[in-house]
Amino acid sequence: MTSVDSTPVDPPFHRSRQREFYSLWIAATSTYGVGDIVTTIALVDFVSELREANPLVRWAMSAYGIEGLVAIKLAAFMILIWVSLLGSRDHDRFLYYFPPIVLTLVGVFLTASNLWLLFTV
Repeated sequence: MTSVDSTPVDPPFHRSRQREFYSLWIAATSTYGVGDIVTTIALVDFVSELREANPLVRWAMSAYGIEGLVAIKLAAFMILIWVSLLGSRDHDRFLYYFPPIVLTLVGVFLTASNLWLLFTV
């Protein structure tokens, strides 16, 4: 591929590093998506004296149930995948790597804290 002035243009990161891109987002999906959703549902269903700490998620779950929780998670994913793809296109390593890594770390923390609450309360 070449630019208007005939200089070679490198493909976006997500095209030239597909395995890496998918691995980063699978990790984020596994922890922030699946791990946190499953453990939050378990807490809500099995531990009646606890409530969701995040006010936005608490509102969404009280208004729409599990679908509200999933909708918020999907919105976060869509926004952060968009940011990562912008970074990929612009060859901005920070914007490319930061969203899935942060979601993965947040997901690990939230899942671990939910599991701790589930088994200690």
